[in-house]
Amino acid sequence: MSTLIILDRDGVINEDSDAYIKSPAEWRPIPGSLEAIARFNRAGYLVVVASNQSGIGRRLFDLRALNAIHARMRRELSNVGGRIDALFFCPHHPEAGCTCRKPEPGMFREIAERFQVDLQGVPAVGDSWRDIQAARQANASPLLVLTGKGKNLENKAHQERVPVFANLAAVADALLS
Repeated sequence: MSTLIILDRDGVINEDSDAYIKSPAEWRPIPGSLEAIARFNRAGYLVVVASNQSGIGRRLFDLRALNAIHARMRRELSNVGGRIDALFFCPHHPEAGCTCRKPEPGMFREIAERFQVDLQGVPAVGDSWRDIQAARQANASPLLVLTGKGKNLENKAHQERVPVFANLAAVADALLS
């Protein structure tokens, strides 16, 4: 069986924006992130993305735009020999009260069901405290990267005993060494 790793998208794979990533033109990979995903793929990992995309619920962009963003991400990953095995996202507005929006664990539970795995020990890489909380609630092993929003959470992560890494490339170095 392959090993699974769960990644947040904005702030982990690509640069984040307080104005949201609304188009393929706004999607820019964080240096080294695509190569890190390719390394996980070569090591036998299934790479799954779990991402809050409330810009849809806020009517800032639609599903067609999100699919175009993901198509660009997949193309750029393919150029370095990488791939995403599955994409999960929550399109809901934060006030929608859904169970899929992180910090709720719904997306993680859906991943566990889809791949027929227990998430105990599965690394889940995020850059926000919502990512950490969702991973913990789903019994996955949260890892914080200092890219995106993560740079403001380093002290809290150390207090909460969450491993901290400079970026996704550093996570790959640690997990694949």
